[in-house]
Amino acid sequence: MKKIKENGLSLTFLVMFLLALGGQAIAGLALFNDQQLVDGGEPVSIFKYVASSDFAVDVAENWQSEYLQFFLYIMVTVWLVQKGSPESKKVDDAGPGSDEEQLVGRHARPDSPTWAKVGGIRRQVYSNSLGLVMGLVFVLSWLAQSVAGVASYNSQRLLDLRDPVSWGTYATSPDFWNRTLQNWQSELLAVLSMVTLSIYLRQRGSPESKPVGAPHTWTGVEN
Repeated sequence: MKKIKENGLSLTFLVMFLLALGGQAIAGLALFNDQQLVDGGEPVSIFKYVASSDFAVDVAENWQSEYLQFFLYIMVTVWLVQKGSPESKKVDDAGPGSDEEQLVGRHARPDSPTWAKVGGIRRQVYSNSLGLVMGLVFVLSWLAQSVAGVASYNSQRLLDLRDPVSWGTYATSPDFWNRTLQNWQSELLAVLSMVTLSIYLRQRGSPESKPVGAPHTWTGVEN
């Protein structure tokens, strides 16, 4: 029970993610099979559907937009600030910070990660590892979306008795960018809303909110 309590946030979101992914698979299968019947095809099993390009492109396009959001927010908040927002560093703290502030090198604690204590390329990599991983997952998800997307797109073109297109043609097509930018704009709006609304609004007990009685001008202060 102690382990569950200590990891309750990640476990809860993992369960909700799996439930949402399963629900998407079930709903997507029903929609896919309905279209199959309209096109004169045969319904498919859920196992065949989740292995299809149609399911893969829907999942990947959401993942890439989410990781783009996190990657951009992690990187731009190193240098950019928003006065009054708990999602921002204090106005005078913009930048990567000193070694003393970051507890690296000779300023590292005994329980600091090993790569924070050493110098050279290992410290540089570890110092930027969160942004690097988020950026890598975004790129891989974007590529997966484009590869699965061109397969799904070409399947529909063949049903319409049209020639398939190459990956490069699809990756620069209105269909691909319409799907992509729909997700990007919603993620960027969500970040904008969180950054600005948290200046004036509160949620008691949440680490994403300032204390209820904190002045609106307090910046980088969380419960």
